[in-house]
Amino acid sequence: MGCCSLRADEVMWRRARSWGIWSPVFSPCSSRGSSSAGIISSGAFTYSPLSCSCFHALHTCEAPAWMSTADVLVMTPWFAPIIWDGVFDSAILDAQFESTTIGLTVFAIKKYVVFLELFLQTAEKHFMVGHRVTYYVFTDRPANVPSVPLAEGRQVVVLEVRNYARWQDVSMHRMKTISNFSQERFLREVDYLVCVDVDMKFSDHVGVEILSPFFGTLHPGFYRAARNDFTYERRPRSQAYIPRDEGDFYYAGGFFGGSVVEVLQLTTACHQAMVVNQANGIEAVWHDESHLNRYLLYHKPTKVLSPEYLWDERMLQRPPFLRRLRYVAVPKNHAEIRH
Repeated sequence: MGCCSLRADEVMWRRARSWGIWSPVFSPCSSRGSSSAGIISSGAFTYSPLSCSCFHALHTCEAPAWMSTADVLVMTPWFAPIIWDGVFDSAILDAQFESTTIGLTVFAIKKYVVFLELFLQTAEKHFMVGHRVTYYVFTDRPANVPSVPLAEGRQVVVLEVRNYARWQDVSMHRMKTISNFSQERFLREVDYLVCVDVDMKFSDHVGVEILSPFFGTLHPGFYRAARNDFTYERRPRSQAYIPRDEGDFYYAGGFFGGSVVEVLQLTTACHQAMVVNQANGIEAVWHDESHLNRYLLYHKPTKVLSPEYLWDERMLQRPPFLRRLRYVAVPKNHAEIRH
């Protein structure tokens, strides 16, 4: 690639003002014959922004001093930024996306409708504040959708859908539903789609820093796990299959999005894969999340959100470098709420 090994102190950091994202800039190398392919060494850690084969040796790269965090990865091997607190400038991004309309899709099926009020109330406090937002609420109980005061330029659109006996089927049919409605109306109504789970609440700023043609979120349970520990679908006969020697990250099924066109392509592909699986009598180990992970492996996201954007305080111990929890799970009895 024409790059040489760089020590951490040889890496300059600058603000990419056109994106409002802090990005690493690699010092030019005088030696053109190196075979190390742009490796950055940071203490005991080694990170290659150019080689996925080197990437999984370790999972961290030293952050710049202004982040005041432990070692975290701030860029993927394919140069997509990973969004943490402190790596973006909200003022720049708010101006860049001033005329943007964002659609937020959420499924409140059966008893999950009880989570809607808190979800919408906290979204009004923290989600895309100052921007135009349409909340697309998919539910089988439209009469139970609560009325929540909304800021100017924001609206709730209730879209009635059927329910399914199994929660797994409810989860998997989200892909089909988002695909269908993207074609029927979302392409005309919004610029970006953000697709999230409803049994959550916003607890801190979630703004336009997440927007990108195509983004995924690091699963909070696996963001520092080795690839062999990822719960990918490992059965070759499944359409969600990922071989054991492949994989970048494990992404959460509860927070993804991008431009409507990209989300349409993602959800259509995942739905079609699930149809094939159903015909073959197989169900992916983690349902739609398994299909999402396969798609994101072979269609790299242009931005990745850190676990700040999806966290469960009851299940996970908060590490010291996680300075903000932006979207968190609410307490619930899974067995009760799913039936």
